Amino acid sequence: MNIDVFGADEQQDFEIDLEAFTQLLAFALAAEGVRPPAEVNLLFVDNDTIAALNHSHMGKAGPTDVLSFPIDDEPRPPGRNPDAGNAGPGGDSAPEQLRMVGDIVIAPSVAALNAVEHEATLEEELSLLVVHGALHLLGWDHGEDSEAEAMEAREQGLLTAFASSKGQG
Repeated sequence: MNIDVFGADEQQDFEIDLEAFTQLLAFALAAEGVRPPAEVNLLFVDNDTIAALNHSHMGKAGPTDVLSFPIDDEPRPPGRNPDAGNAGPGGDSAPEQLRMVGDIVIAPSVAALNAVEHEATLEEELSLLVVHGALHLLGWDHGEDSEAEAMEAREQGLLTAFASSKGQG
């Protein structure tokens, strides 16, 4: 069983290494304690699409770099669940319940502008946004300075650990 990441590149502005970013997302979620089976979606979209999502879900005008939409806060508890198809008392235990973690939507065009500002490559910026989005799915926030500092530190820790796991550290 895995953490399944379904990735889609629905924009035409930049070439995206979808496989690398889906691997990063699965790694970050596992490092944060998400246990399989779990599913998450990662979408790269154009500015118009993310602007529409930003307006409809956040009430903000214009495009943004990343939006996260959590689905299941926690996996369902183990135990007897008649709808899960387990045999009941004396039967085989129920299979692990699938956790639908959520969706992350990223706009590479906005990320490219941020990359220039942060003196980073587009790949570095997109990697940061993937991890940032993953942490948001799991309840991390950056509304307060202390929360922002903790989240930034965790993002960097996850990016470093992922690079090390790939022999790039």
